[in-house]
This record gives sequence, C-alpha cells and structure tokens, in this order.
Amino acid sequence: MSPKRNNVAPLDSDDRLLTYDQAAEILNTSPRFPRRLVEERRIRFVHVGRFVRIPESALREFIAAGLVEPVTLRGQRTRRAA
Repeated sequence: MSPKRNNVAPLDSDDRLLTYDQAAEILNTSPRFPRRLVEERRIRFVHVGRFVRIPESALREFIAAGLVEPVTLRGQRTRRAA
C-alpha cells in the first residue's frame, strides 16, 4: 500500500500528459523552461516509466498562479509628463 500524499491534486482521467516540447508550445517558451520547472519542483509532473510528463492541469495551475491582475486607480489623477 502506497503512502498518501497530502495536498496533491489527483489526475483527472481526461487530463492530457504532455511532453516537454508540448508544454513549451503551450507556454510559448523553449523546451528548456518546462524542463527547469520540473527540475526545480515548481510544477507537478508524472513519471511514466523513464519518461517525464506534465499534466495539462498542472500547466493551467502554473499559469493561473502567475496571473497578475491590473491595478485600477480610483480618485487619483493620472500624472502627465510636462
């Protein structure tokens, strides 16, 4: 019986497992970037035999975590350059 891990989201049955190249295409980066994310344990990944795959949901979570909402200024005048 394998030990249960806390705070680990289970894989959805229709969650695609992506290669580094596929993940890089979604992130619009080089394959080195998702490889580094896995190496630094900044994103969830799956070992399939000797291969590493990144769940599509993990990419969505990574993107959502980095999302920065715009700042809205109320009651302040915008400054103009002279």
